Amino acid sequence: MRDVAVVGLGMHAWGKFPDKSVTGMMREATEAALKDAGIGWRDIEAVSAASSRFSGGKGWGLNGNDIVEEMGSTGVPVYNLSAGCAAGANAFNVGYMMVAGGMHDMVLVVGGEKMPKGFIQTSGVEDEYDPEYLRQVCVGIPGPSFWGIMCRQRMAEHGTTEEQLAKIAVKAHKNSVHNPYARFNKEFSMEDVLGSAMVSYPLRLYEICPVSDGAAAVVICSAEKAKQLTTKPVWVAGSSVATNSFNDGITRGLAGPIPPGGKTFHSEAASAVRQAMEGAGVTQKEVDFIELQDNTVYYELCFPEEWGFWEPGQAEHELESGNTTPTGSLPINPSGGFLSFGEATTAQGIFQICELATQLRGAGGGRQVPEAKVGLGQTLGLGGNAAAVVLKR
Repeated sequence: MRDVAVVGLGMHAWGKFPDKSVTGMMREATEAALKDAGIGWRDIEAVSAASSRFSGGKGWGLNGNDIVEEMGSTGVPVYNLSAGCAAGANAFNVGYMMVAGGMHDMVLVVGGEKMPKGFIQTSGVEDEYDPEYLRQVCVGIPGPSFWGIMCRQRMAEHGTTEEQLAKIAVKAHKNSVHNPYARFNKEFSMEDVLGSAMVSYPLRLYEICPVSDGAAAVVICSAEKAKQLTTKPVWVAGSSVATNSFNDGITRGLAGPIPPGGKTFHSEAASAVRQAMEGAGVTQKEVDFIELQDNTVYYELCFPEEWGFWEPGQAEHELESGNTTPTGSLPINPSGGFLSFGEATTAQGIFQICELATQLRGAGGGRQVPEAKVGLGQTLGLGGNAAAVVLKR
């Protein structure tokens, strides 16, 4: 396997853009990534794209074909990936394998989304044989209620307080002030967060990410090509994709077995992170910062513990000690995270890679993690999908 470098980064701002198409946003991100890499469109040998059914275009999840038509039909192969919120990092994994395996020297990875209003509908089809449709009809709890249940369990087990949950949101928005691509790049006070509407106890409106429009793109290439383009490449140390195990206690259909010890955990995320770190040859102590999927503040507490960075119940102490800030011992989401961006599903994993590489380049500005050398990114999506990536400088 060949070494693979990230040499081009491009993002469109996150928000709501009724006058822009998803293809138009992806074009802006793609052009920015090409410019950052110092190459032209004809240098791209293949496209790996994250796609979904939400966005416009051809309506078949063909974001890759849409961007090729938009930029110029050069005959390159296109790979369209759909994996829910893990689609972006999933597409990155495919692009990475193509370069590492010697199929192509220069690959564009791109994703974009225009999200509909309201709660994300996991199915959208009234099919009595579809477990996702049955779950919504029979159980009747959307994402925030599901997260609220898990958060209440943590409160009972570890004494997590509502104030601690709010502090995570406050920290996220303090970081996002320094991120021009964030939808909410302004500070929220404790009073703002605790005074926001209760959605599903104990989670309030500002403790849950909204849905957004957004797009991101990266250019990856072989080490030989990278040496021609830059003297300081960011290297892909590990990239992985995983799905869930049946007994992790996370109900993805109507029911599931009780996990060992009665402790629920996101097995797909844990597996993807473990594989990415093993592939990179790094331990938890060697990871300088994490970009994780914070659909809700709860995930910033449970995920690092599930991945072996902290002991069970330690997350609150790390939060209170300031260790998750950009200058702390384990910064989490210096970008501002999903809480500050909102979720543009297929673009999320690629936005994380842009942030990881930005930090490793030392270009994070007011949100910069000092001396960052190793960064970990993680996403998980519908269907028990997950992906993780480790970047190094």
